[in-house]
Amino acid sequence: MSATITRAPPADPLALPLSRKYLIFGILAFGQFMALLDIQIVAASLNDIQAGLSAGPDEVSWVQTAYLMAELVMIPFSAFLAQAMSTRWLFATSAALFTLASIACGFAWNIESMIVFRAVQGFVGGAMVPSVFAVGFTIFEGKQRALIPAILGMVSVLAPTLGPTVGGIITDTIGWRWIFFINVVPGIAVAVLTVLIVDVDRGDRAMFGRIDWSHLIAMAVALAGLEYVLEEGPRKDWFGDPVILLAAWFSFVAFCLFVERSLYSKNPIVRISPFRNRTFAFACVFNLVIGFGIYSSTYLVPVFLGRVRDFNSLQIGTTVFVVGCGQLVSTIFAAWASNNIDRRIVIAIGLSGFAFSLWLTSHLGSDWGFDELLVPQLVRGLFVMLCIVPSVNMALSAFQGPELRSASGLFNLMRNLGGAIGIATVNTWLGDNTRIQALRFGEALAANSRGAQETVAALAQRLSAVTPDAAHALQLAQASFARTVAREALTTAFDDVFRVMAWMFVAALVMVPFCKVPKNAAPVSPADAH
Repeated sequence: MSATITRAPPADPLALPLSRKYLIFGILAFGQFMALLDIQIVAASLNDIQAGLSAGPDEVSWVQTAYLMAELVMIPFSAFLAQAMSTRWLFATSAALFTLASIACGFAWNIESMIVFRAVQGFVGGAMVPSVFAVGFTIFEGKQRALIPAILGMVSVLAPTLGPTVGGIITDTIGWRWIFFINVVPGIAVAVLTVLIVDVDRGDRAMFGRIDWSHLIAMAVALAGLEYVLEEGPRKDWFGDPVILLAAWFSFVAFCLFVERSLYSKNPIVRISPFRNRTFAFACVFNLVIGFGIYSSTYLVPVFLGRVRDFNSLQIGTTVFVVGCGQLVSTIFAAWASNNIDRRIVIAIGLSGFAFSLWLTSHLGSDWGFDELLVPQLVRGLFVMLCIVPSVNMALSAFQGPELRSASGLFNLMRNLGGAIGIATVNTWLGDNTRIQALRFGEALAANSRGAQETVAALAQRLSAVTPDAAHALQLAQASFARTVAREALTTAFDDVFRVMAWMFVAALVMVPFCKVPKNAAPVSPADAH
């Protein structure tokens, strides 16, 4: 047996000096921030990446989707890896490989290579996401432990929210490839500091010899297949396409095998036993809805600003930055409220406020910019923390030991799964509603054809001052009128999508009364934690 397995366990993590605890937690939280930031860092720069790699609009969306899909697979798997490798070596390895994958993304030569490297980046980076939750609940207790959900909740929503802003600024100043190269120095620092400072558990390398490969493969196929169906379905007539149908079938069969292995395998990759806790199950559903709302709204606003307002990367980034400011302001209050007020009340207020922010955004006009989006985005940032913090507390405070790691992985999976489903779903809604609104505009214009003709004629007359050719002026006027109609149809479609999302959050309120508020769990002992 190797020395890594047989040597004595580290000192009681709870007995570590407070300064050391904060240092460990800070290193891990920063690594998590990097991994989550890179989900949306490409959001404001997709047009630049598309042009730089000569890709089509359908292809470039996979730059974002491939990362999220791969991360979904790693997040629940990380609990097993943390026990087998130890938190130190899992996190350091993840940070190092994340850095290498970032370099590869920066040097991508075509869209295919970019998609592959982004998938690798998401997979290795996904291990950093849930590990921080488990370590935070292990090394802290009392008042310090009560702050963990607030801090990590802020990181979880602030990172993807700031992603478009950071990406937009970098792309506008030094080029889109640097949104990946910017990870190199922080990634190396996190990897080195983790090896030197983080020592809270020991790994059991023998677990690698007991891996249930069928369980792991089933999980990967189920999650990846689901994401593929959601991403490609709108463009390929859903189940009318044989490839989509086959992917859906494989995903369903793999999911059934995954559940069977989770229940009956002697060494399951992912333990689903935390779902026996009713409060945890409700908290995961809340997290699914919250992930849907956070990632979808963060995705939709940059798309609106780029397609309707023709904003560049920097303008998009500075416009969406407001949400992050709101999150920072509300973090401390959310932490206090979730520990002093019934968490069901806090999350109900948060869901209501988030729904209100989406309703405000559902009144988009084609001339909306920073000023008009300021209040809706600020409201969204203020209330999202009231959704996140109590749900983290409800989900994880009742667990200890290895089950805490499993619960953390599953809980984080639900948020990212909600985001993956959300982005794919709102894309479908947006496309469908745009076509519907275009038809309605066409019907309205046909009913008042004289007014439309007079508008085009007046515009052609004004354009005749630019071009003496009357026929050419008329063509320009018709094209300009058509673009205006298309823009208004697209804007109305955005309004419809935001309105549906608002009703989703209102509907989620139905679950709140059924949640049982867990008592604060006793401090986790080193023996239980590892």
